Amino acid sequence: MTAHDLEAILYNKPGHLIRRLQQIATTVFLEETADYDTTPVQYGALAAIRAHPGIDQLRVAQAIGFDRNTISGVVERLEIKGLISRSTGTDRRTKLLYLTAEGEALLDQMYPATERAQERMLTGLNKTEQQAFIKMLKRLVDANNEVSRVPVSAPGRRD
Repeated sequence: MTAHDLEAILYNKPGHLIRRLQQIATTVFLEETADYDTTPVQYGALAAIRAHPGIDQLRVAQAIGFDRNTISGVVERLEIKGLISRSTGTDRRTKLLYLTAEGEALLDQMYPATERAQERMLTGLNKTEQQAFIKMLKRLVDANNEVSRVPVSAPGRRD
């Protein structure tokens, strides 16, 4: 091996492969969901809001692993599109997020396309390999979650 051998120093490294798979995953998601004008981050935010109606913006960010600034823009765009509504929480500083009927309908309509995207991302693996791959990815993510700039945490209950 030499410092000039890309196979050894880049192409076989997990960081490079994970980054490439993320690029592929984003492209496939956008292709499969092109009719819905929704990004992967917007989809994740909508899914988190559906799972936890009345969740606040910070908890959405924590639930899907994005920073506050990114989620702020995402929430604003989703509200402009009429997919979510915001209401003031009990402390007046907190905005609680809810899906609108349009947001609910969009998630239902998008679901088959997102499932196709997931299947395409795993092309090249049989069903057993796909299950093992997902299990290993989850184990790696769980083991390294706290290393992230934005660790994922379950929304939990508000006090």
